[in-house]
Amino acid sequence: MIDTQDKIPTSKLERAMKLVGAGAKVGGNYLKYYAKRSINSEHTKEQLHLENANDIYESLSELKGSALKVAQMLSMDKNLLPRAYTDKFALSQYSAPPMSGPLVMRTFQKSTGLSPLSIFDKFDTNCAAAASIGQVHKAEKGGHIFAVKVQYPGIGNSIQSDLKMVKPVANAMFGLPEKEMQKYFQEVEEKLLEETNYTLELERSQEISLACSDIKDVFFPKYYPEYSSPKVLVMDWLEGDHLKEFLQKNPEQTVKNRIAQALWDFYNYQLHTKLAIHADPHPGNFLFQEDGRVGVIDFGCVKVVPEDFYFNYFPLLVPEIRSNQNVVDQLLSHIEIIFPADSNAVREELKTAFLEMTALLSRPFESPKFTFTHEFIDEIYAKGEEIYQIPEVKRPTQPRGSKHALYVNRTYFGIYSMMADLQAEISTHADLWSGKLVSHWGLDKA
Repeated sequence: MIDTQDKIPTSKLERAMKLVGAGAKVGGNYLKYYAKRSINSEHTKEQLHLENANDIYESLSELKGSALKVAQMLSMDKNLLPRAYTDKFALSQYSAPPMSGPLVMRTFQKSTGLSPLSIFDKFDTNCAAAASIGQVHKAEKGGHIFAVKVQYPGIGNSIQSDLKMVKPVANAMFGLPEKEMQKYFQEVEEKLLEETNYTLELERSQEISLACSDIKDVFFPKYYPEYSSPKVLVMDWLEGDHLKEFLQKNPEQTVKNRIAQALWDFYNYQLHTKLAIHADPHPGNFLFQEDGRVGVIDFGCVKVVPEDFYFNYFPLLVPEIRSNQNVVDQLLSHIEIIFPADSNAVREELKTAFLEMTALLSRPFESPKFTFTHEFIDEIYAKGEEIYQIPEVKRPTQPRGSKHALYVNRTYFGIYSMMADLQAEISTHADLWSGKLVSHWGLDKA
């Protein structure tokens, strides 16, 4: 039987004490580890990681909201944490411990002013999926099946205080004072607050699904404003498997390629045509079909890409632009990788490192077709670790990189990882957008 929660901590004190408790458990695990190591040298660090991952996840999953969202984001970064953590935190993508039935009913009624059964003929109080911001229930009305997303209580009000608790840890990791990190925290906070606004998610869901309706093999649910509210979002129920379950069925490679192509075209169109992307590309937000189609079910996190940032960031993925040193210097300055006050040595070291990484990331775009592998992903992470050892990256004198790159990079890494899990060969269609970037910088006339 799945454990459920009758109450979610909402006050600053309750949430802080829960995190303090998790820290105490981790400290206890270390004491046990060293005690066992003194008796049996075969007691491994992997066992310690597993115990810590279980204890931290248990606390974060009870807190929900931004605390659990951090775990979800970390689960996508296979280079930052040991595997025990990324595997455990991946549960936050669609199978976190859910609210109990009574709490769901109370939360629904508080938001809509009505009980679920006054709107629907049937409403299943056992959730179908539970993640960081809310959980999904199946409902029925007039023979039609709906997915009803109910937000956890108090989540929006806890985001700022949760992030304040996270800031000292992040500041210590990056070696920067809080003031220097503020622009990045502001970006994360804005996105998390947007994710708690189901009215905004409803508008964006309708807008993006309509704009992308002609993309082959991608489909979306219909949304129902008349049944929704700021904390409840109602849409069609879509059938399909999450990525892990889909792959366990051993689908043909042609089917995996078809799905991967659909996802790739979906993201290419959003980014290079609409300048707004579904910026939460973890597997829990997609439903894979045996016929090679994929459903997209969550537009809570959408990154609107400023045009100015777009024309100064994505040109670095185009080889002919990347080979022009004058343009590269302008681009790196604009996206805050190098600064006028940097010494020549620092400037050259950072420029070399950044261009090596962008050359690696742009590899798929340099041929009409590309096959994604886990080895390619490992190469990206290895390069990231190598760059992190550069003194000005590990302990920077000032924060480097535009805040707009946070969610754009997260999106790319998420898509690349899914492509690798599918072992997909795709047509990259880079020619559909690289030309306008070359033209923008006047290099087509060179």
